Amino acid sequence: MEMGTPDICDKYRDLLQVAQPVFKSFGGLSRMSADVETLKIKHDNALFWEILKQPGHGRILVVDAEGDYCAVMGDRMADLAVKNGWKGLLIHGYIRDSALLKTMPLGIWALGTCPMKGHLTRPGHLSVPLRFAGLDIDLSNTLYIDEDGVLVSTDAFAEFAEYFP
Repeated sequence: MEMGTPDICDKYRDLLQVAQPVFKSFGGLSRMSADVETLKIKHDNALFWEILKQPGHGRILVVDAEGDYCAVMGDRMADLAVKNGWKGLLIHGYIRDSALLKTMPLGIWALGTCPMKGHLTRPGHLSVPLRFAGLDIDLSNTLYIDEDGVLVSTDAFAEFAEYFP
C-alpha cells in the first residue's frame, strides 16, 4: 500500500505545518522527504547558483524568492542540483525550462513558470528562517512533499521513509 502526506497528517496532525496549496510539481520526482537548507533571495539568483554548486547531501533547498514574477531557476541550475546531490527544491517563486525539468531526477515545487529570468543585482541570505505559504521553515525542519501537499515538521517520521525516496 502506498503512503503519502495524507497518512502523515492523519497520524501526526499536531506536529505538522501544512503549506497553502500554491505549489506545483515541475521535477522528475513526484515525492520527496529530506532535511532542509534555506535561502532567501529577491530577483537575484547568484547565491542560488553558488549553493547548487556545493554538495547537497540529499537535502531539499528551500528558496524564498518572495513570489516575485521572474524565474529564479532553470534547467542548467537543476542540472547542477542533480550533479551535486540535492534531492529537491521548494521555491516560493517561479522557474523556467519546465519541459526539461520534468526529465530530471529531482523534486521541484514552485509557484509556476515565467520565461523571464531575474536580475543579478542583490545578495541573498543563506541558512535563515523563512516564512511563506503559511509555513515557518528553518534548518531544524524536515519536509514531506508529494502530489497532495507540502508538510513541514521538526520531526522525521521513520515509518514513512520508504514512501518518500
